[in-house]
Amino acid sequence: MQPLRQRFIEDMRLAGLSARTQEAYVHAVAKLVTWAGKPPLKISEDDVRRHFLYLTCEQQVARGTATIALCAVKRFFETTLGRTWTTLALTRPAPETKLPVVLSREEVAAILATVRMPIYRACLSTIYACGLRLMEGARLQVGDIDASRMAVHVRGKGNHDRAVPLPEPILAMLRELWRTHRSPKWLFPAPTRHGTSWSIAHDAGPLTRSSLQSAFRRALVKSGVAKAAHVHTLRHSWATHLLEDGVPLRAIQSYLGHSSPRTTALYTHLTTRVHDAAWGPINALAERIASPVPDEPSER
Repeated sequence: MQPLRQRFIEDMRLAGLSARTQEAYVHAVAKLVTWAGKPPLKISEDDVRRHFLYLTCEQQVARGTATIALCAVKRFFETTLGRTWTTLALTRPAPETKLPVVLSREEVAAILATVRMPIYRACLSTIYACGLRLMEGARLQVGDIDASRMAVHVRGKGNHDRAVPLPEPILAMLRELWRTHRSPKWLFPAPTRHGTSWSIAHDAGPLTRSSLQSAFRRALVKSGVAKAAHVHTLRHSWATHLLEDGVPLRAIQSYLGHSSPRTTALYTHLTTRVHDAAWGPINALAERIASPVPDEPSER
């Protein structure tokens, strides 16, 4: 498997896939090989078909997991091994339509206020205020801040860079934070624990995904907000709040880095103003059927 694994990784690098995607794809293919109990070159099309039946019917994996497995196996067999199988074209996870969790402005403020360490609070605040994905925020560099244009240069998903507006309060927060660590590269360098105290080395790398997620989970619990929120919820909430305030959908799409307006249009289902505008007609429809039914005259 090792030579094939290396070739698979090289093929993905040539295709420009991110390191995280490469890791997920390698894991998915390795899972297939372990399940089949045979070397990759001996895995048949029927083996692949039965593997996806196993994932779907027995393990009942989530749609996202099934999609990653399909994309990984498809790329491995078609690109790395040069095999084109009908099964890979027919296997498609069932579509899902799920609305993301959205926090109110007050809930966002309550959660961020309970983040204990300034480095995490500043990073999470920037993620919300600029509508960033988790790693887009964690890996922001000092040179990404354009104070003259009040903009942030974001290295987006799939190597699609974009510029997003930088709120003045966030710029002030970032400047104050930078004075405490003066990292030459990272806006949010990872702190190191020394007993009960924390410090940031001059050559520290950026905050990690897991540490930022942990900081958010602790703050969520401490805030008392009873929603199944996570770091990405801040991005959903930011887009929804902008839409409620009248920012054009096309502008929000550009700020989020969405390639399709249909993806951004999801937030129209989440705004309170849309629901508020519908309450009058909905109540009017229900009044007639919910009004008390007059008693029928009794027979004499």
